[in-house]
Amino acid sequence: MNTSPPRKIAVGSDMHTHLTEVVVAELQARGFEVELYGALKSKQTVPWPGVAVEVAEKVRDGLYDQAVLFCWTGTGISIAANKVKGIRAALCQDAETAKGARLWNDANILAMSLRATSEHIAKEILHAWFSHGPSTDAEDVACLRQLESLEEQHRRPASKSS
Repeated sequence: MNTSPPRKIAVGSDMHTHLTEVVVAELQARGFEVELYGALKSKQTVPWPGVAVEVAEKVRDGLYDQAVLFCWTGTGISIAANKVKGIRAALCQDAETAKGARLWNDANILAMSLRATSEHIAKEILHAWFSHGPSTDAEDVACLRQLESLEEQHRRPASKSS
């Protein structure tokens, strides 16, 4: 299992907060090259769907192995990121959920709530997330293949303009 962290990571949020600063500093202390998106780059509040999709597309395209996204609840930004094919954004509010998201779901975007996540919990989540990689257990791998198949089956065809 490869648990070495990716060297370059995207971090995006619809708001610039103390928590986002703490997480960026923690990632940098862990040796990541961090690229900022949304309000973290502009220092102005921005709509969360746009931040989520911009970052998710960059992960999908291989510019980053993983990303961390924030919005007030973490739910909206994770839903929006998951609209991008190949993205498995997981909203994590504790370290065990983060560990499971990496192990069993091979999640590639970590979403956190700006409202409900303390600095201490955020650091625990980051540790769990980056300490684990995808499981190589046959049952877990089969579930991921099934997830990929479901993603293909349930993609809507592109709409055609008349």
